[in-house]
Amino acid sequence: MATQAHCAFCFESLVASFEGRKPLPLPQLEELWTEHVGIQEDDPEDADGESTSRAPAISRLLSSVTPTSNSSSSSLTSKSTSKSTSTQASTSSSRTSLSSHSAVDPNDPYPLFVTWNTISSRNGSKALRGCIGTFKPLPLEKGLHEYALTAAFEDHRFPPIAPSQLSQLQCCVTLLTNFSSPTRDIMAWEIGKHGIRISFTHHGQKLGATYLPDVAKEQGWTKEEALVSLLRKAGWSGRKDEWRKLSNLELVTYEGKKVDLSYAEFKEWRDAVKSKDVKT
Repeated sequence: MATQAHCAFCFESLVASFEGRKPLPLPQLEELWTEHVGIQEDDPEDADGESTSRAPAISRLLSSVTPTSNSSSSSLTSKSTSKSTSTQASTSSSRTSLSSHSAVDPNDPYPLFVTWNTISSRNGSKALRGCIGTFKPLPLEKGLHEYALTAAFEDHRFPPIAPSQLSQLQCCVTLLTNFSSPTRDIMAWEIGKHGIRISFTHHGQKLGATYLPDVAKEQGWTKEEALVSLLRKAGWSGRKDEWRKLSNLELVTYEGKKVDLSYAEFKEWRDAVKSKDVKT
């Protein structure tokens, strides 16, 4: 499963390319990321037991944890104890989640995709800025580094990302798993769960394209709308009501949870690393 540390490594690779240096190795970055997360978790708490200075990434993760509820009591002391127990349970649960982010070996091979988005400073809207990946399993560190730069500089739908755009960026990483065998049952997939990869022959040319698991759901598409859009992406030029006539259309499904990180979150971590005079 992808982690925010993987997204941070993609940012590190991109920033290092602008600065003309080598990025921190993924294992070292993950260690520093874990340390940073631990420091943020141990920040002083306010009167309600909430941290007063959590990093944005940590706040997002902790806010998603549902505290354990205890039976209510008419006693103020009991209510206070219940709230304290709930807070402790939430903190314990979040620490378990956060500390497990480095479970993936950096040398393990994975098919993966790296996506760059821009986030509007005016209304927070998100726009695609580059997305490229590979279905060929690569060692994780090599794959993240390579496709962070490829998606940033070589997605021909967009001009290369410039240093001046860093502050607007969001990075998303998806590690791909659970590939199915090819099937002619083109509807054999579930929106929000499966990525879809199609292949077919059109006018004597072999064509294919893919959508990651989150795309159809984010776009609000039906299965048919997603498939027609994907056929267009692959280069099919037929009428949208004729796609079912493609006799050689095959589908492969896969899974993968997308994880994201903003540049502001990355920079907060990077500034903390620099303050410790870590060599890069």
